[in-house]
Amino acid sequence: MFRWKATAALTAIAALALTGCAGGSGDTDGENASGRADRLTLTAIIGPTSYDVGAGAEWGNRSPYFQAVFDTLLMSSATGEIEPWLATEWEFNEDNTVLTLTLRDDVTFTDGETLDADAVVASLERFRDGTSPQASNLAGKEFTAVDATTVEIAMEAPDPSLLSVLSKAAGLIQAPSTFDDPNSATNPIGSGPYVLDTDASVTGTTYVYTANPDYWNPDAVKYDNLTINVIEDPTATLNAIKAGEANGAKITLNDQIPEIEGSGWVIEANELDFQGLLLFDRDGTMAPELGDVRVRQAINMAFDREALLQALQSGYGTVTEQVFPESSVGYDDALDSTYGYDPEAAMELLADAGYPDGFELDMMSTPAFQTTFDLVAQQLADIGITVNYTDPGAGNFITDMLAPKYPATWMALEQNPDWQLINFMISPEATFNPFHSQDPQVDEYISTIQLGTPEEAEQATKDLNAYMVDQAWFAPFFRVQGTYAVDANTDLEMWSVNAYPSIFAFSPKN
Repeated sequence: MFRWKATAALTAIAALALTGCAGGSGDTDGENASGRADRLTLTAIIGPTSYDVGAGAEWGNRSPYFQAVFDTLLMSSATGEIEPWLATEWEFNEDNTVLTLTLRDDVTFTDGETLDADAVVASLERFRDGTSPQASNLAGKEFTAVDATTVEIAMEAPDPSLLSVLSKAAGLIQAPSTFDDPNSATNPIGSGPYVLDTDASVTGTTYVYTANPDYWNPDAVKYDNLTINVIEDPTATLNAIKAGEANGAKITLNDQIPEIEGSGWVIEANELDFQGLLLFDRDGTMAPELGDVRVRQAINMAFDREALLQALQSGYGTVTEQVFPESSVGYDDALDSTYGYDPEAAMELLADAGYPDGFELDMMSTPAFQTTFDLVAQQLADIGITVNYTDPGAGNFITDMLAPKYPATWMALEQNPDWQLINFMISPEATFNPFHSQDPQVDEYISTIQLGTPEEAEQATKDLNAYMVDQAWFAPFFRVQGTYAVDANTDLEMWSVNAYPSIFAFSPKN
């Protein structure tokens, strides 16, 4: 799947079978002298590129590797609420351009260095100025150590996403003593719940961790040992489940769910991504037809979303017509009934817009999702729109999309929290607004969300979402069920805000 987290693309993963997974035992029975279970063994579909926070820190499917060894300044709960972590208190100034954080005073890195305000500032600056694909989350922000336990973050303008950002990759705190150490990419030093066992780990394949004996929050650590095995091939993951070689596994093919449940495993799920068409050229500069809102609305009416969900996801997911997630204050269930499947009404709209005989539309395709592209072309053909597909190659799919070289495309994108979503897909400079489409009404809503009172911002978010649907900036099909499975020995409180669960959400069953 082509999937983005913040500004990082995850291209479709090659089907490579993985052999020789070390630390594969899924046994968590019994407790050690520590009162914890012995080992939690997980599978993931991708490994870390670097443990250097400034170079490779990411969230999404790479989050467990970083969360194991580093603490974040704030923590996101299973429901997405922001909670204290390294920072125990936080407060914005009157115009929301300065955030003051109060830090714990009892935290040390695993090399013995004190985690204080100077260390936090240094780590935040390293992330902001580094090459992490999510470095833009801290762009334009300045950091000051007021005293040993107080950090100020100054912004040119309010950033409603900042607290959320500090609970993810941008909030990871790395020991400054490792900044100039070339080994930091593979031998990380943080203050997190675990320490990477470099001797037992195999880069790209198996990552083995032992519990940090000096962790400031020992009650949050449920296992003495943690192993994460990288298994890219869904069939290999299923085989590991059946063989009892893991306690938890990321599932990428939902049609495996009945077989997984038949093995005695429990399915946990969330819905983070949506799939559908991104109608980029809303001004009609490349495809004049898309400059007419009636055409974009007709495209929305062309799709039988229920049938697409069944055909492409075996029914696992929820049809939707809005890009804002259910967790958003702007989400409105009624908006999902705006454009019923109605090819005849769609053709009438096209005729009213001046295209009674339809038109041709250039889009990209890729063999990895040929069934998806075939169904999209078929349903658009039913209302008179002929799709001309070009395969740019998997490596160029994102690049050509954002160049931009095509007026519209199929895509799977994460439904970020409100302000992140706006700056990801909607604002004139958003990554997924490559034509820089701008609308005075949209600009007004965005300004109110950023600068208005909480009540004004909430209403503006609702109004913006409704306006997006009415103006048909996108043609979403459905939200995809993200699936994680755990064995009978393991409990999991599924994270609603990330592709991979929090490592703190796993616990042994009593």
